[in-house]
Amino acid sequence: MTKAATASVSPVDRQKQRQILAILEQTYKNSGTALHSESVFQLLVAVILSAQCNDNQVNRVTGPLFAQYADAAAFAALEPAQLEPYISSCGLYKNKAKNIVGAARIIHDQYHDEVPADRQKLMALPGVGRKTANVILSVGFGLPALAVDTHVQRVANRLGLAQGKTPEQTEEQLCALIPREQWGDAHHWLIWHGRKICAAQKPKCGQCPAASLCPSAKP
Repeated sequence: MTKAATASVSPVDRQKQRQILAILEQTYKNSGTALHSESVFQLLVAVILSAQCNDNQVNRVTGPLFAQYADAAAFAALEPAQLEPYISSCGLYKNKAKNIVGAARIIHDQYHDEVPADRQKLMALPGVGRKTANVILSVGFGLPALAVDTHVQRVANRLGLAQGKTPEQTEEQLCALIPREQWGDAHHWLIWHGRKICAAQKPKCGQCPAASLCPSAKP
């Protein structure tokens, strides 16, 4: 895959886009988030920790962390310095500790320990951007939302499903293409395809089930 091929490509026609989506659905239809959690609040913590950190490492961290501190009230009672030793292997841990404790205190004080199911309220929490908010809405609450992370951004544009220079543009284009009820599922199809096949540096085009339809596929 050349450098040029990793950039946005011209979208394929609607029929091919639907065929690509059908292939992804069939291939990854039972896939969901790899992050472990037992509540929406725990999911929020895990997603914040996952920034610039892989999900397996996050799960290694959150196992003992959630055994000690299970909910928003418990996290709200912490100082960031108390949280730092638990999450130091996740990268950017000082900022993440500050954001997680700050978010927990808002959720505890303003929302009675319940994570709000509202994008604007979520994005007002420390450390929560649009992508994280969409993950919480989709995975945590089962609401229609399509989070665009680095995998989704890369794969959607390579496959010609979108031509977005920013995650926001890609989200808008994918939401216009994909039925609303499939937004959350499609997020996972694209993520898992990015992890298993359509890697950033060495995509496995020879193993891709959608290669014959992909405008970026390398022979």
